[in-house]
Amino acid sequence: MGVPAPPASYRESQTRGSRVALPPEVTAPFEVYRNGVLQRLGPDYRVEGDELVFHDALAREGKLGFWRWASMFLGIAGTYRANDTVDVGYQREGRRTVATGLPLVPDDRERA
Repeated sequence: MGVPAPPASYRESQTRGSRVALPPEVTAPFEVYRNGVLQRLGPDYRVEGDELVFHDALAREGKLGFWRWASMFLGIAGTYRANDTVDVGYQREGRRTVATGLPLVPDDRERA
């Protein structure tokens, strides 16, 4: 008797999300913060090689166009787009160090 395949929603949740490259000097144990909030290994993210894989999508605000920049400069409008940041706290040479604003890397589906 075979083991039933997990439901499609579970399989999709395992492939969705965003990847963040860890700097080469980061070694375990380390702490991961998303938008300043401590994340938990398992429920919030997993580690694959030298990347953190978040279970949901992260977003970065792109470059502002001229009109958007001008409206912000003149105080007409602000910017309310998603702009997630990921920081990692770790020990290096006996001192606590924080790598901030780690870059997003393309998801597996985008790499192919």
